[in-house]
Amino acid sequence: MPYRRPQGKYFTSLLAGILMLSLILMTVNARYDKVNLFFESIVVLFVSPAQSFFSSVTDSITDGFGHYFFLVRTSIENERLLLELDRLSKKNNKLLERNKFLERSANLSNLMGEDARPLVVAKVIGYDATQWSKVIFINKGTDHKVEKNLSVVTDAGGVGHVIHASLKSSKVLLITDSRSAVDSLFQESRKSGIVVGTGEDICEMKFVSISAKVSVGDKVVSSGLGGVFRKGLVVGSVVDIVKEGHELFQEIKLATSVDFSNLEEVVVLLSGQEEM
Repeated sequence: MPYRRPQGKYFTSLLAGILMLSLILMTVNARYDKVNLFFESIVVLFVSPAQSFFSSVTDSITDGFGHYFFLVRTSIENERLLLELDRLSKKNNKLLERNKFLERSANLSNLMGEDARPLVVAKVIGYDATQWSKVIFINKGTDHKVEKNLSVVTDAGGVGHVIHASLKSSKVLLITDSRSAVDSLFQESRKSGIVVGTGEDICEMKFVSISAKVSVGDKVVSSGLGGVFRKGLVVGSVVDIVKEGHELFQEIKLATSVDFSNLEEVVVLLSGQEEM
């Protein structure tokens, strides 16, 4: 009868084999994990700084582009705001100039008080101020009833008189022109004389008697004689007096009441009104 090994030994051997295989696998896995951890440590050691560097560079580039586009948007917005500010500033200047013009025009229109005298306000559109000529051009002419020899004034006083009138403009000879002569008198004493231009910013009053009492600061007004200047227009005030004992007349210099360097609008006193 053949010999049979007991089945319990086979089972024991199989179990031992399985345990041995498990131990081997566990050992291999443990060693593999250690090797894996070692390589992972090496990778982290060398790769992590590079990763941090590239991450930092990437963040910097991203921030840089973000800052650049922010500056571009800010620059565009600033340019838009500057253009808008410039537009508003120009508009404001136009309004200010318009208000100033209306204010000056109102003052000029009220120049003659409550007399309701006919007049026309004109803009100064040109100058011909040389050593020999003191002339201005205005934007009103015969279409506006402006004609030759009419008085031209401002709210400060006499400017001159019209020497030529065309349809839309006129030429005015200033009282400072050497060709100008205005029959005048002192406002207080009523002593008379002739105010003549010198070609400069001052005038001279001629033919004032040496005996006439004249003081610096005395006002001089037009007398209304001569058929050109209306009576009572302020011409200027005395700034200098020279008396020579052997002369018949005093030498008197006047500062004009009108600032001719800052002349923008004038009033032309039209014909047909009553004299003072």
